[in-house]
Amino acid sequence: MKKVLLLLGCMFFFMVSAQKKGKDYSDILKSKNIYEINAFLRDAHPDDPRRSVLKPRVMEMMKEYIKNAHPADQKVKDMQEMLAMLRRRPSTKITFDEMNAIIKQKQIAKYKAELAAKQSTTVFTPSTAQNTYVVNTTANTAIPNAEAEEFNMLMAVSPVEHKNRTVKILNSLFDNDPNAKECIVLIRNKSDCNIIVRIEGVGTTKYRLAVPAQGEGSIVIDKGQYLFTSLVCGAQYASQKTIERPIMVALGSQ
Repeated sequence: MKKVLLLLGCMFFFMVSAQKKGKDYSDILKSKNIYEINAFLRDAHPDDPRRSVLKPRVMEMMKEYIKNAHPADQKVKDMQEMLAMLRRRPSTKITFDEMNAIIKQKQIAKYKAELAAKQSTTVFTPSTAQNTYVVNTTANTAIPNAEAEEFNMLMAVSPVEHKNRTVKILNSLFDNDPNAKECIVLIRNKSDCNIIVRIEGVGTTKYRLAVPAQGEGSIVIDKGQYLFTSLVCGAQYASQKTIERPIMVALGSQ
């Protein structure tokens, strides 16, 4: 019994030590790194006296970075958003619900713009750059990508059908009723290949969503248990998910 307690004590000690080592802010007052200070403000106790020094410092550093940044610098937008948050709150830390709200508002803006355009213009064009062939590891041969025609068919919707689908997605985004039978699923394709995400539920409940390379797509489905599958640049993806509220699934991330 004593050996067991000793073992547990040692494990606890090493876990605590590892956590401290992973987030060591002992020299944070000397830091000149925006992201390091920003991380400290998110993690530190609200009453930590170092906050009063570091928050105004990092805000000045962000202003300076934005002022001197190249017009094409992708970090500028992030800096502006962080600076705006720090003006309103102690840190840039946000809750899961707040993050969902941000994603939701971005999706609403996107689909409103699509409604204005009234059509979808993405078309699948097979090419070697987009992995037109999938390697069959069993036969050790290359076979044509059988999903190209299906992808084209799914993307080639009429303007009326596209508008109806977009309206349905927007209604789902605006619907905050927890008793709703449907909800939205957002698929973000970070790969360089066009993909088809297959969502299979109980019985005959099945959905298909074509998502272009480096793009995203949304679909409204009934709540429940689903198996998500896809072929991402020749690699098989499969995941069981319980859909009870809007979710985002990222595929092909590095």
